[in-house]
Amino acid sequence: MAHDHSHHHHDHAPKIDHLNTAFIVGIILNSAFVVIEAVVGFANHSLSLLTDAGHNLSDVASLALALLAFKLSKMRANQVYTYGYKRSTIVVSLLNAIILVAAVGIIAYEAILRIGHPEPIAGITVAWVAFAGIAVNGITAWLFMKDKEKDLNVKGAYMHMAVDAIVSLGVVISGIVMYFTKWYWIDSAVSLIIVVVILAGTWNLLMDSIRLEIDGVPKNMNLENIKAELLKANGVKDVHHMHVWALSTTENALTAHLVIQPEDINNFDNIKHDLRHRLEHLDIQHSTFEPEFAGEACKEQQC
Repeated sequence: MAHDHSHHHHDHAPKIDHLNTAFIVGIILNSAFVVIEAVVGFANHSLSLLTDAGHNLSDVASLALALLAFKLSKMRANQVYTYGYKRSTIVVSLLNAIILVAAVGIIAYEAILRIGHPEPIAGITVAWVAFAGIAVNGITAWLFMKDKEKDLNVKGAYMHMAVDAIVSLGVVISGIVMYFTKWYWIDSAVSLIIVVVILAGTWNLLMDSIRLEIDGVPKNMNLENIKAELLKANGVKDVHHMHVWALSTTENALTAHLVIQPEDINNFDNIKHDLRHRLEHLDIQHSTFEPEFAGEACKEQQC
């Protein structure tokens, strides 16, 4: 039996210094804005501002958790955690998605309670605070834009900030409408719209995180396509017992049984080198292969 463990850095992985700065700046900006938004929201009895403040607070927690996971993923493997702490990025992405879903449930409940009993609100004050939110969230989203397709946690952070900018725009509009029309029920209605927007933006993140957490095949990967690529390698007659899963939000792994001719066993190192190269183009950085000879019965389950 021969095993091969290829460990290659993903060429398109996010840059450490850039992301570290992005997370820290994002946390500082959003923390300051949460305080301002909450104070003004309480003072003016604005549910939409308090709703947005609560959501921004969950974003601060999400950014902090994502930064922690990002730091942990760079720590070296040890005798206990032989892959290091890479999987913490998946755990955090799932936790962040759950936090968001729980937060919007509370927001929806409060909005429904108040929509029939609206309170007078200083619409223009609400609009100005929300306008500042567009700037804060827009700047933070821009910091993550370059790396959003390279890491599920970064994509989550980008989506949170981009959605928040859109939500703040909605609050600006509602504030202006309330100022001119005195239709204070608009405040609760906008909160419910915010809930729908957040859920729409969070659902895919939640599903992707659950998929990775239970070792599902990463999104946009197809086992049949991967198998077809492996079969293109010289000397590989068949591939079975193949598993693909995520080690982290940026690194994927594969194990497979390869059927080869007995005379190709001395060439197995070259076969593995070819396969590793092919897998890297399919965004799989870690691979383990077990050779079998043609005609040999595979006794393992699911072969």
